[in-house]
Amino acid sequence: MAAEPFHIHVSNEILDDLQYKLHHIRWPDELENSGWDRGTDLSYLKSLVSYWRDHYDWRAQESMLNRFSQFRSNIDGIDVHFVHERGKGPNPLPIILTHGWPDSYLRYQKIIPLLSDPASYGGNPEDAFDVIVPSLPGFGFSGHPNRPGVNNFFVSQMWAKLMTQELGYSKFAAAGGDIGSGVTRYLAVNRPELLFGIHLTDVGIIRSLITLEDESECTDEERQYKNNASEWISHEGGYMAIQSTKPQTLAYGLSDSPVGLAAWIIEKFRTWSDYKGDLSQKYSKDELLTHIMIYWVTNTIGSSAHMYYENTHSLPPLGRIEVPTGIAVFPGDVLQPPKSWVVRNLNVTRWTTMPAGGHFTAMEEPEPLANDIRAFYRPFRK
Repeated sequence: MAAEPFHIHVSNEILDDLQYKLHHIRWPDELENSGWDRGTDLSYLKSLVSYWRDHYDWRAQESMLNRFSQFRSNIDGIDVHFVHERGKGPNPLPIILTHGWPDSYLRYQKIIPLLSDPASYGGNPEDAFDVIVPSLPGFGFSGHPNRPGVNNFFVSQMWAKLMTQELGYSKFAAAGGDIGSGVTRYLAVNRPELLFGIHLTDVGIIRSLITLEDESECTDEERQYKNNASEWISHEGGYMAIQSTKPQTLAYGLSDSPVGLAAWIIEKFRTWSDYKGDLSQKYSKDELLTHIMIYWVTNTIGSSAHMYYENTHSLPPLGRIEVPTGIAVFPGDVLQPPKSWVVRNLNVTRWTTMPAGGHFTAMEEPEPLANDIRAFYRPFRK
């Protein structure tokens, strides 16, 4: 099906129901002085929900989202929502950006204009990109998969069709983080002929190192990563365990309670960002709530969690990546990948250690990330 223009408009019925729920909350108690140690802090969440109920303006945010050129197309039986912003330059390079969880295509709202119109932000128009930002299946305004098997590999095949069959590009660039990193890497392994190169802000959790018993051939950096990753999973991986095993059970509560949904998402933004515990240093309340709202108004928290189950149970092995790869490492991200492992398994042609930023890179440090993407792809334009 050819791509059709898409315009976001959430019904008043959905918004009225949300207001009712925000006015009828049964709050849990909290241990004294526990703060964020056991999960989302009660006082912070009450403050955020108060703002959500009394001051947040979805219609204003909706208008902001609609400033982008958006489309929907049916690929392999699933409706795919995507932004397609044409570059303003002599020869824009097409690039597809893939988000992760618990964010959405909104992860890239700050970076879209920096890449599509660099001259307006002090850059060179010759660095312009045609920017394509899809919503993953089961996320946001894309359709909900009604069958198993929609994993990173499956989505990479969808993106190849989106870029070539739907949009007519014969070759393109690709970038991503979190789930988006996995999708991009599977695209590089399975359709390398379509790619100029790939740019990643992480390489996921390296399970082959975590489960490795014989460490004799590991570097010191890799041994340290194994220890760090095991500790991180033990202390921070509870969300991953439930979403990888029983996502349907989780979906009932989070689909029915906007406060539960906000608590589930906001704790990850706090833990995974590089701002030393103060959310307001990097994000406005409107920005955070709009991410939460995209999950709420589309009822996709359950379908998005199923991606973890599929990636755990049905994902094929990933081979070495020969496509030229750029890596941008942000110091506040979840786990710092060992460079020795990365260069053995990916054809790394650019490695950048960023001075600041965490997991939600394009939201936290959009200009440095845009500059690194421009620099990495500049040689391919020749």
